[in-house]
Parts: sequence; structure tokens; C-alpha cells
Amino acid sequence: MSRRSVTSEDLARIVRVRAEDPGRISRAAQDRVRPDGLRGQTGRLLLIAADHPARGSLRAGADPLAMGDRAALLDRIVRALARPGVDGVLGTADVVEELLLLGALEGKVVLGSMNRGGLAGTVFEIDDRFTGYDAARIAAAGLQGGKMLLRIDPDDRATSPTLQACAQAVQELAERELVALVEPFVAARGGDGRVRNDLSTEAVVRAATVAAGLGSTSAYTWLKLPVVQDMEAVAAATSLPVLLLGGEVADDQPAQLAAWSKALASASVRGMVVGRSLLFPPDGDVEAAVDATVSLL
Repeated sequence: MSRRSVTSEDLARIVRVRAEDPGRISRAAQDRVRPDGLRGQTGRLLLIAADHPARGSLRAGADPLAMGDRAALLDRIVRALARPGVDGVLGTADVVEELLLLGALEGKVVLGSMNRGGLAGTVFEIDDRFTGYDAARIAAAGLQGGKMLLRIDPDDRATSPTLQACAQAVQELAERELVALVEPFVAARGGDGRVRNDLSTEAVVRAATVAAGLGSTSAYTWLKLPVVQDMEAVAAATSLPVLLLGGEVADDQPAQLAAWSKALASASVRGMVVGRSLLFPPDGDVEAAVDATVSLL
């Protein structure tokens, strides 16, 4: 495992910039070298997902606060971004700005996370308000697009305004010729009060078809979908480009990699967006986890 790339001293420097020269952040965004397109080094995209903390979701594996130490989190992201085959990051403004100040986003694809208002474990979790980036700021910051989470709970009226907000975001991104990455799920609140996503093939197909129809154009819409048992049926449900999501940290990494490899066989799958599985692998070796995933692509 390599040495730490981000230290507490780096975090202290970021704090000083925020306190004494906040305009430096926008200057860094404007000066950033941007990617030529969305093809990726391997022909497919591999993005690191780093937007979990803004929704209060800090757990990785058995550690409930794994993503709660900012210097440690940034260190893992920077190390992952430095590996060959990793094309960029998906994050909220705070994380993206920190990575900008660390110089980790040169030439990288950056997607801004837009709706983080449905905080994990709350009674209003399905009411996923747009509390992060909007399309105007994504364009101004020179990012390549925006990502939104869409959970469809048939028993929760908050689904309807979330649908409407996502449709508007798709529209506003398309008007700027920016990618709208929609992550849809059919979800339900269990007897314990927790919201869980339905990962059956039928539910994923249904969610994908709903997400594909948002807005008055789908020209710039991509889907972020989970890996399920029958990915052939999922892939057949849409003509939109698909990025696979990594999901929770798996105890059985070889089995997880095998499932990802099978799903990547579809021509509609244009890459992966993986967070905790690469940043917090069971053995702690970020570089090895990233390299194993790159080899699949």
C-alpha cells in the first residue's frame, strides 16, 4: 500500500484557503485542465463516487463513521484518482473543491452531485431535495455534468415532487449540453422504518424506464444502475448509456468482481461509478481494489 497522499497538514491548508482566500476555489476551477470527452482511458469510464457524506451516509463495511474523517477520505480518493484507468470523480461541491485545491482533478471527468436532501435514516428520506449543485453552477465550474438520485416509493407522496425536480434538472443540464446522470430505484420503507431499494430485475427495469423519460429530451441523459442478477433484461430496457454503481463494500471481493465483469459485457454499459467498494475495501488496499476494477474495463 502506498504512503498517504493527503495529510492533516493538507487539510489545514484547505481550511486556510477557505478562510482567507475563498476566491481561489473558483480560480482553480476555471484553470483546471478539462477532459476531451467521456470515453475514458480504457474506452469506458471509471469514476470514484464521493457524494455519500452529504446525505449523512458515512458507513463503509462495519465502520459506521468510515467516511467521517475528511483527511482520510480525501487521501483515499486522491490515491484512487492517481491510478491508471481512473477517469474522474462524482462528488458534492465541498469534496470537489477540496480535490481542486489538492490538484487532483486535472484532466479528470467531474460530475456534480445535485440532490442530497433525502438524508439517510430520516422520515423525509424520499423527499430528495436539490441541496447540492444546480445546472448553472455545474456549467460555471466547468464540470462535465450532474448526478441525481431518484427513489420511487409508491406509498410516499414525496416521490412526485422529487420526480418533478429531477425532470427539471435533466432539462436544465441538457440546455447546457451537459450530462444528466440519473440514479433511479424503486424503494420502500420497511417495518423498521428504513428505506430499502428493491434490487429485483423487474424493479430495476421499471426504474430505468421512468428515469429515461424525464425531461423533454434524453439526448444528454445517462443512467446509473445497480448490478442485479439479470443484467441482460436491464440492458434491454433502455438505449441510454449506463454506468454501473458499485454498491456496498462486499466481504467476497472476487464474487463482486465477477458480477461486475458479467454486467460489463453489455454494449450499453459505458463504465462504472464506484465509491466505498474501492475506497474502503476489506483489506484496506485502495490501489489493489482500483487496479482490479480497471482490469475489468
